[in-house]
Amino acid sequence: MSLTIDLEVKQDVLCVRLEGELDHHASEQLRKEVTDAIEKFDIHHIVLNLEKLSFMDSSGLGVILGRYKQIKLREGEMVVCAITPPVKRLFEMSGLFKIIRLETSEQFALERLGVA
Repeated sequence: MSLTIDLEVKQDVLCVRLEGELDHHASEQLRKEVTDAIEKFDIHHIVLNLEKLSFMDSSGLGVILGRYKQIKLREGEMVVCAITPPVKRLFEMSGLFKIIRLETSEQFALERLGVA
């Protein structure tokens, strides 16, 4: 199964919705698309909706961490929402929840960022 990437801009927030599998084959495409959108639309925050992400490996974690650092340089925030149990476990084991906030839904994440 491949990865489907859906990007939507709401003010200065980039909503990234992923469906499928984020592995080393798909991580470069995700990195490029998100980086391009951050630059093109002057994005300051990212909401990462992982509701339909069934699998992620370490290369996926690397891409997410890289975009987190890119957003932090813009004094913004990354919020993860609607995460599946296997992907949540990977986030917990990697320690990403120490720096990236988790919300239950995309709506709550947008509200926390003052956009919804």
